Amino acid sequence: MTTETIAMRHFTVHHDGVTIPVSRGGEGRPLVLCPGLTSTQAELHELIELLRHDHDVVTFDLRGHGLSSAADRYSFQAFLGDLAAVMAEIRRLDLPSAPVLVGHSLGADLIVHYAAECPDIVAELVLIDGANPVPEPFVTEADLPEFRAMRENLATQLEADRGTARQVLLTAQAFLDLDVEIEVVRSGILDRYRRIDCPVTMIMSSSMAGDSGEGRAPWRNQNWRAGIERLVRERPHISTCWIDAGHGLVITHAPEIARIIRSAQGPAGQAAS
Repeated sequence: MTTETIAMRHFTVHHDGVTIPVSRGGEGRPLVLCPGLTSTQAELHELIELLRHDHDVVTFDLRGHGLSSAADRYSFQAFLGDLAAVMAEIRRLDLPSAPVLVGHSLGADLIVHYAAECPDIVAELVLIDGANPVPEPFVTEADLPEFRAMRENLATQLEADRGTARQVLLTAQAFLDLDVEIEVVRSGILDRYRRIDCPVTMIMSSSMAGDSGEGRAPWRNQNWRAGIERLVRERPHISTCWIDAGHGLVITHAPEIARIIRSAQGPAGQAAS
């Protein structure tokens, strides 16, 4: 099957005053892809098309991203509520089996929380560079000035995409508030993992903070790996795959990620570590 033969279907979910466009296409095992922060369906098009060769893929844009409308709130719980609304609509599609849930970055955290609350309707989780129970927080008081500057720079860069399918409408302050909130969420995420019995595969970047040998980057990369080591000690059935890449691996290494997802299906522990 070539990408040209994939029939696309579209529908819209309305939740909490937000309009969320959802796309469905492909053939095979059902799969729901939850994008990460600043990611859109348009930006993830290569990975989405690759996944559709082997899966009936449903994906969407987070609030304030891509073709979704803006929102008053960009909290973790607000994003989680949007995912739950999309999943509720998917459950009405009469899928032949429970879907695999795939999430990148923030999307990984969202699907872990969703699966912990709704374990019976999720077949498997694939977590890409997110949902990491890091032993030490990334955003401390000392780090806030650096993170604030990074988020201000990001918001400036994103202005070029306004009015397109790649737009992200969050302000620098909204990004920073979410950074701080995710630190709290991940500090308790091990409890969520304990409530999940389905197979879980982690696809992690070796250089999530970049490959610089200066500043805090080396420590952040080490802390990232230590979080996964901590998780596997706690939940040894979880499979892990490391890719020599940065946090944008869903774009830079889409074929490799699609291959891992394809090969990871089945009982826990089948994916190569």
